[in-house]
Formats: sequence, structure tokens, C-alpha cells
Amino acid sequence: MATKRLARQLGLIRRKSIASANGNLGRSKSKQLFDYLIVIDFESTCWNDGKRHHSQEIIEFPAVLLNTSTGQTESEFHAYVQPQEHPILSEFCMELTGIKQTQVDEGVPLKICLSRFCKWIHKIQQQKKIIFAAGVSEPSTSEVNLCAFVTWSDWDLGVCLEYECKRKQLLKPVFLNSWIDLRATYKLFYRRKPKGLSGALQEVGIEFSGREHSGLDDSRNTALLAWKMIRDGCLMKITRSLNKVSNLASGDKLLFFLQQEFGYFFNFFHGTYRTLLQNYTSVEVYLPFTDNPKPKLLWVCPVIFGDPVVPLVKKMAIISLCFVFTQVWLSLACLQGKNYNDCMLNTASQTVTTEK
Repeated sequence: MATKRLARQLGLIRRKSIASANGNLGRSKSKQLFDYLIVIDFESTCWNDGKRHHSQEIIEFPAVLLNTSTGQTESEFHAYVQPQEHPILSEFCMELTGIKQTQVDEGVPLKICLSRFCKWIHKIQQQKKIIFAAGVSEPSTSEVNLCAFVTWSDWDLGVCLEYECKRKQLLKPVFLNSWIDLRATYKLFYRRKPKGLSGALQEVGIEFSGREHSGLDDSRNTALLAWKMIRDGCLMKITRSLNKVSNLASGDKLLFFLQQEFGYFFNFFHGTYRTLLQNYTSVEVYLPFTDNPKPKLLWVCPVIFGDPVVPLVKKMAIISLCFVFTQVWLSLACLQGKNYNDCMLNTASQTVTTEK
């Protein structure tokens, strides 16, 4: 008995849960690192024509908020997304996902969907005192509740959303840069390779509910599986992180917001302004609200006027353009001030990073 007790303490063996899939009996007494999990399972454009397609687009964006103490789903987000690179769904895609052409036609572009999703995130953050943390190794002892994202494989956040945002020049919310791959966690915890989400559910005694390859149904079933694993003693940990720093400086948040709101127009001003200043000054230029919360724009005037190489007329033109760009920049920020405070970027300021 002493040997078995020691082996259990070292984690070499673990107790088997005798609870049913939806019951609360048999729960592990170990404290979870995360008080809430948000399960995501995208559906995207797809084909079965034998050709290689490099630009899959999200067409269904679901999220399910799971309480790791009770196993209850406390909130859901769902939206159909309008594909722009390949607006017409293939027959194979519609048959596989059950999503109709009219549903994506009436959906919203990914940019708007991300904005709505982040407003939902901000709402549940306020209601449930949720913050996002990467690299935590101890349960939270404060009044706030730690939260992490869960996906079935790394594809949803590490491939699909990541590359679509890059192609469309959308900045992905920073809290989506870290997540728990439940498939990898399942394989490690149960020491067996799952045969898909449906197969994994069957192996632990849970019947898949709803339609497979429906994003919302897949998310709900993934949440059920996560809850079953928690009750069996599995400690949910972040398995993948795309960046080491999860929080944004205030300047980066405004840059993020302006780019999301004004798209190409904003990118043009950002690139032109930087190039103009760096070409005619001998200092590293930090644009207002972007690279550094304490911009060094004030250095521009004395450097330009002190440079004998730059003609006086060109000096005056540069100063005038700098002034105009700065006014436009500040006007956009002030104009959108209220929306900015309510938008997705508000969540970034509440994101925390805990070093291991």
C-alpha cells in the first residue's frame, strides 16, 4: 500500500473516475490552473477536387465558455463569416459542414466577426472577472478568474485564423495567441491516440451530440470532453503559444484598433509617415501611439533644421506633412475614442503573462 501511495503521489498512477459523462461525482480534487475554458472550433472553406488550396477562410466562428469547477456552459458566441477570397462554397463544403450558401452570404466579414467576438469576450470578462494568462504553473489565488482557449488540434488558431489574418492584413487579438490543444492533451493523458473528436468521445463513454463538422456542435462536444478529462484528473495546461509576451502596450492597442477600423487607409499613413521621417532624420523614429508609448516625434524638428544637407524648402515641407499626419492620427483616435474603449482592444490590456 505504501508503494502504491508513493507512486500515486509521484503521478505514476492515477485514480479512475467512476462518474458518468455529465455527473459531478468522481471529480478530481486537484485544482485547475484555469477557472474557465473557451472552446473554439472553426469551420472553413474546403474542396474535394484534388487541387491544393492555400487560402482556406473561416465560415463559422463558434465559442463555448466552460466553467471548470461545475462543468456548465455559461455563455456561447456564434457567427457565420462571409468568405471574400472564395465567396462561393463548394458542394463538398456545404455537404460536410451543413452550412448553406445563404448563411455565409448573410454573414459578416472576418474583420467584423473578430470585433463582435472581442466585444463578447469583453462582456464575459466584466461579468466573470476573467483574465487571460499564458505560462501559468499555479492556480490563481486572487479574486480574478484565469481563462484559456481550447481547440481540437493546433489548426484552428495556429493555422487557419493565423494565416487568414496575415493574408487580409488583420491583426489577430493577442489573447488568441495561446491555447490548449485538447487532442494532444488527450493523447498524453490517456496514453492513446484519439480517432478524431467523435472517437475520443466514444472512448470515454460520451455520445457525440448534434452534427459533426458543425462548428458550434463540435465546440460543445469538445467542452464535454474537456470536462470529462478534468474529472478524470487531467490538469489543463497551455500547449502552444505563438508569442512570449501576451499583453500589448497602450500604443500597440491603438495601432491595432486603427488598423482594424480604417484598414488600407491607415496602413498607408503608417508606412508613409515612418518612411518620410526616417529618410530625412538621423534618429530612430517612433510613431505616435505605435512603437513606443512615449513617442520621439519631438526630436524630428530640431534634427531636420540642424541638418545642412536638407534644403530649407524641403525642411518646411517635411514639417508641414508631419504636422498634417499627426493631426489626422490624433483626429482618428479622438473620433473613435468611445468605440475604442468598448472594442476588442480593451481585452488586451487585461491580458497578463506569467513567466514560468
